[in-house]
Amino acid sequence: MKKIMIFFITAVIMIQAKTFKYTNELIYEDSPYLLQHAHNPVNWMPWSKKAFDKAKKENKLIFLSIGYSTCHWCHVMEEESFENPKVAKILNDNYISIKVDREEMPSVDKHFQDVYYLMNKRGGGWPLTIILTPEGKPFFSATYIPREPKYGRPGLVEMLKYFVSIKEKNPQKLEDVAKDVDKYLKLMENAPKESKTPLKSDLAKEFVKGVAKNFDKDNFGIGLAPKFPHTSTLRALLEIYRLNHDKLALTMAEEMLMAMAQGGIYDQIEGGFFRYSTDERWMIPHFEKMLYTNAELLEDYTLIYKITKKELYKDIIDELVSFLKKRFEKDGVFYSASDADSIDPKTNKKEEGAYFVYEYNEAENALKKGGIKNYKEILEYLGISEDGNFEGKNNPYIDELYPKPANLTEAKNILQSIRDKRIYPFVDHKILLSWNALLIKSLFKASDIKSDLKEKGLNSLDALMRKVYIDGKLYHQVLLGKKPKIEANLEDYSFLISALISAYEVTYDDSFLAKANKFAKEAISKFYLDDKWYASLKPFKVRASFDGNAYVSPLGVMVDNLLKLALFKEELSYETMAKKSIKDNSELLLKYPSNFPQAVLDMLAYKKGYIIVKTKKKPLEELKKSLETKLSYPFILYKATSDTNYLACKVDVCFAFSKEKDEIISKIEKEIKR
Repeated sequence: MKKIMIFFITAVIMIQAKTFKYTNELIYEDSPYLLQHAHNPVNWMPWSKKAFDKAKKENKLIFLSIGYSTCHWCHVMEEESFENPKVAKILNDNYISIKVDREEMPSVDKHFQDVYYLMNKRGGGWPLTIILTPEGKPFFSATYIPREPKYGRPGLVEMLKYFVSIKEKNPQKLEDVAKDVDKYLKLMENAPKESKTPLKSDLAKEFVKGVAKNFDKDNFGIGLAPKFPHTSTLRALLEIYRLNHDKLALTMAEEMLMAMAQGGIYDQIEGGFFRYSTDERWMIPHFEKMLYTNAELLEDYTLIYKITKKELYKDIIDELVSFLKKRFEKDGVFYSASDADSIDPKTNKKEEGAYFVYEYNEAENALKKGGIKNYKEILEYLGISEDGNFEGKNNPYIDELYPKPANLTEAKNILQSIRDKRIYPFVDHKILLSWNALLIKSLFKASDIKSDLKEKGLNSLDALMRKVYIDGKLYHQVLLGKKPKIEANLEDYSFLISALISAYEVTYDDSFLAKANKFAKEAISKFYLDDKWYASLKPFKVRASFDGNAYVSPLGVMVDNLLKLALFKEELSYETMAKKSIKDNSELLLKYPSNFPQAVLDMLAYKKGYIIVKTKKKPLEELKKSLETKLSYPFILYKATSDTNYLACKVDVCFAFSKEKDEIISKIEKEIKR
């Protein structure tokens, strides 16, 4: 059997060699991103012991490039440099070149993003470029580097030659920089904990003030261009409104959610949100779509709809789920992302946004042929003009100056038919446990509005577990039809536990709580060492933090999981651990609350206290509806028991007991106001 497999692999490589001029070791990898680079003239190797041993044995510098398959500037750097024989020769002769998919190996990415931050005093991004000594110690870091000098930056060619020259003439210079980087990385790893500061009752107000300082009052949103959705900040604002009816919190959240829903960051034709807007007005996006962006915004729009009952938000929920089903869903689970670039049918070359944008004449003619008599109103409403808003073409958005026209749905279907003749952007087929869990949780939250999403969430959760939980081991990712290889990290455990708790909250099936509890204990045993949480331990020990960059902080979600499980499972040690994580970071969080939205919610949940209500399933469901109608307190949990009476408790005390629903509601209301 082994001989047959070797023969088969050899035959495949020989066939590929006839098709492609170059083939490197990435051809054996599963990652779609690594496979994109498998036919570069650069002799790429995957992250492996073999690669580092080779560098040491041959005494060569290491060129490490980290990116992901739908990253626009990663594609630019590949086209400019990694497909260029001149650059490839310099790398192949003098370096061991290693490619890493940041989504496949987030701990490697996080470690080297820390290196970049340490060396450049600002956040990094992708592609991330790191150069290391033959012993694997970093001494240089950058993001995108043009092949030749450009944008005020040195070119890659001269930079590569420079470091080779330094290595030959003065290798100690590189070693000294690498030693300094290593020293400061260890100092960061072993940094003393922040001094503990008493938790303030006005934390929510301070958070809202902090967000307001950076809020764009003209175009709405946080900061200037480029503009990101800041999904966890939105969620914190909405939960703070539910907690204390802070009108500024609601106003900022709704202005931002409305601006995005009407803007070009939202795909007005097909549904789904792009990753971010390149301009301040939310008009021109970076056209990649990420699963995590849409997963978190699904929960945000669910929350704002529950508060305001505005139909536009409900439409967004419907369209967003429809988009995910059409473009990302396969066998009940969801792919990770789609690319910003796609084939322009006129040039037959990849261009940013080519699939999504319209020339004015093609949109006008299609609507006319489709029998849309009010086509001018449609075009005006969707911001499609002769001048265009993106390189002479149009990315649709809703122009508030015009009323919503009739036939809008029919017109959108016609505009979609134009796209159907184009090639949809590349979709990365990785199934990431963490991002799927984020979406599944949001499906459960949205099932309060659309009841069919409960079943969809349960089916997806079951499908996901069958693919990533094998022989008692949890895995970070899988490609359909292949065996998973990389074990789960804190992010995976954190978001999965949250999804399982949400599954319990819509079913009252104890098996979900049992699984959540089991994985919580596993996460603690794997990632909680010496009273500190780690995002991962292999191949680097990476400290977990409350930072929420692209999406919600995994540590923040884990703390929330522990606060909930402390009541659900009556496990006081969970509450103690959550409290310690919060208090150890209290000084930093109180200084810069708006930077840590999930941690602020954790603090509020700890300070105000989760309340758990227990009784039989049917009266519990009725009580939940009544409580949510009468109260807007965000920290109430519900547990089905065999009791016929109602019982309301906090983590350390049960404060209300009654046979009457109205009486228990009254007692809970009094407890909240204390």
